[in-house]
Amino acid sequence: MQEVAKMQKTVIVVGAGPAGLMAAESICAAGHQVHVYDAKPSACRKFLLAGVGGMNITHSEAYPDFISRYYDKADWLDDAIRQFDADALCDWIHGLDIETFVGSSGRVFPKDMKAAPLLRNWLKRLRESGVEFHMRHKMVAMENKQITFDHNDEQVIANADAVVLAMGGASWPKLGSDGAWQAVLSRSGIAIEPLQSANCGFYSEWSDHLKTKFAGYPLKGIAFSFTLNDGGVVSKKGECILTQDGMEGSLIYAFSKYIRDEINESGTASLLIDFLPLQSTEQLIKKLGKTKPKESFSKYLKRTLGISGVKNALLHETFQKEDMQTPESLARCLKAVPVSFYKTKPIEEVISSAGGVCQNSVNDQLMLQTIPGVFCAGEMLDWEAPTGGYLLTACFATGRLAGQGVCRWLADTN
Repeated sequence: MQEVAKMQKTVIVVGAGPAGLMAAESICAAGHQVHVYDAKPSACRKFLLAGVGGMNITHSEAYPDFISRYYDKADWLDDAIRQFDADALCDWIHGLDIETFVGSSGRVFPKDMKAAPLLRNWLKRLRESGVEFHMRHKMVAMENKQITFDHNDEQVIANADAVVLAMGGASWPKLGSDGAWQAVLSRSGIAIEPLQSANCGFYSEWSDHLKTKFAGYPLKGIAFSFTLNDGGVVSKKGECILTQDGMEGSLIYAFSKYIRDEINESGTASLLIDFLPLQSTEQLIKKLGKTKPKESFSKYLKRTLGISGVKNALLHETFQKEDMQTPESLARCLKAVPVSFYKTKPIEEVISSAGGVCQNSVNDQLMLQTIPGVFCAGEMLDWEAPTGGYLLTACFATGRLAGQGVCRWLADTN
C-alpha cells in the first residue's frame, strides 16, 4: 500500500471542457489523483450549448480527408488524432452507453442528438473513478506547477506534481472560454499566437437597398470559390444568410480561415458566388438563348432560371445592366458574383477561435518546453478546424495525448 501511495501523484486539470475531462480520464486511469478546476459552476457549458441543435461529435470521412481539415496544423495534430480518430471516439462514446449514427452529410451524432446524456454519463464515471471537481475556480496566476485561483473573490492556491491547462479559446466567453489565460502564460514567457475569430461571419458594405430589403434572407443552393495565394481554388456548395452588415452561416464559416487570413494580409478579401452551381455556363447560355425577355429583366430571370429575391438584388448590386446584355455575359455573371469583406465578426460572437499556444512552445506530448510538468490541450493550442465534428475530435484527442504525456512524465520523474 505504501508503494502504491508513493507511485500515486496529484494532477491539476484546469478547464472542465472535453479536452480537460479527457485528460483527467486518462490520468485517473493510470492511478493518479486528479483535481479538475473550472471557472464556471458546471462542466462543459460550451459543449452543452453546441449540442442544443444536434450534437455533432465527429465525422466519418476517410482519414486523409479528415486530417486535412486542420489546414497547416494537420501534421502537428496527426499523432494525437491518429491515436484517437473518429472510430476510436465513437467506440469511447459507446462505452458510455450512448449510441451513435452517421448522418447523410457524413457527420456523426449521438442517437438522440443530445449532448446532455453523454456528459451526464461521463461525469458520473469520472467521479466514480475518483476525479474531484472544484467549480467556480478561475485561474489568475501560475508559478511553475503552483496555480492560483480566484474562488468567490478569495485566493485559492493549489500545488500538484503535474498540470494540464485546457481552458479553451476566446469564443463564447460567457460559457467560460474568455482567453484570459493568455496574460497568465505570457508572463511565463510562453509564445502565443493571438486569438482570432474562426468559423465566423464577416462584415461587408452593402447598399441601403440591400440592407433594407434583404437583410436576414438566405442564399440557398449556391457555391463559393476562393483563390489562394498559390493560385489554387477552394470551392464548396452550401448556403448562408445575408445580414445587414455582411454574411453569416455554414458556407461562409467554411471559408473563414481563407477570408480572415487574406484580410489580415491585405485589408480586404473577396470570393466568387456561383448562383447555379449544378448547371454549367454552357447550359445557362443555352437556356437563356432559348427564351427572349418579354417582360422586365427580373421577371425574365425568375421565369428562365429561377433567380429572384436576394440573388437578383446581389446581381444588380455587383454588375451594371450593360454587363448582362447577352446570354453569354449574363451566364458568366451568374456563375461568378464577387463579394468583398473587410473584417471578421467579433470573437465573442463566433463558433470557435484560431491562435493560441504555439506549436514550438510544446513538445510532442504537449508539455510546455519551458515549464516541465505543465501540459496544454484543446482549443487553447494554436490550431483551427471547420465545423462538422473536427473541432470536438481534436479537443478530445489532444486532451487524451496530454493526459498520456502527464502519465509518462510522472513515471520518468518518479
